[in-house]
Amino acid sequence: MEKQIIEEKLNTGNPWYEAGRRLLKSRIGVLGIILIGFLILVAIFAPYIAPHDPLQQNIIMRYKPPSSTYLLGTDEMGRDILSRIIYGSRISLQVGLFSIGIALVTGVFLGLLAGYYGGILDMVIMRIMDIMLAFPAILLAIAIVAILGPQLKNAMLAIGIINIPRFARIIRSSTISIKESEYIAAARMMGANDLRIIFYHLLPNAMAPLIVQTTLSIATAILEAAALSFLGLGAQPPTPEWGAMLSDARSSLQKAPWVATFPGLAIIFGVLGFNLLGDGLRDALDPKMKNV
Repeated sequence: MEKQIIEEKLNTGNPWYEAGRRLLKSRIGVLGIILIGFLILVAIFAPYIAPHDPLQQNIIMRYKPPSSTYLLGTDEMGRDILSRIIYGSRISLQVGLFSIGIALVTGVFLGLLAGYYGGILDMVIMRIMDIMLAFPAILLAIAIVAILGPQLKNAMLAIGIINIPRFARIIRSSTISIKESEYIAAARMMGANDLRIIFYHLLPNAMAPLIVQTTLSIATAILEAAALSFLGLGAQPPTPEWGAMLSDARSSLQKAPWVATFPGLAIIFGVLGFNLLGDGLRDALDPKMKNV
């Protein structure tokens, strides 16, 4: 009992503990955690829960409706749709984490440089970001994949590149406001160099908007990857990717609607989970919500 009281007292002043507590009280945030947790578990245990080989073809069983043997039916090649959706969750998570990882690291680095040093460096970096934002994101991604070649890894790289400006602008804005704080001036007076100020003082205090943006961007990345695969520029056949599955189902929408319906629902729930978690994190990390 005493140990529990001590832990509660220690965590009371911890802003991250308070944010976590508010997140767990948010129905939206908890629902997002449940959906994402389910998606992660499905991806991890895909070989154990998939009833069939996602690549195994059986022309005799093509376009079979949902049944006890094939719970979500089969596609034009007789492949089990449920198994392909289960394995497709791995690809969607891989795309989201890898591509947004690229955008996060690059965008934070550029935003910190622009916001902290300012001047010509700031102008050059932000004008490049403005030029990138001037193009519709999906069109810029299509152009990049068209140059590099239609492959999943190139699609992930393209998605990462088009998301860089979002993180760069967010961290630049936070850096400009934080670098004028009194504790930054105190750190300079104590002899702290630029690297220490940036990584020990600026970046930790700018994490809240980055966490929210990262979560929401993963949802966007899943959609963008599905769009590229739908256009034939992302995952290539026979890879079980949700967008590619929708593309393959275009010719059979009337006679076998389940071929497109279930991959579409998988995309919806995957994106919904990250969006809900992002909304929950935004409310939990907002200082104005401390008294809620």
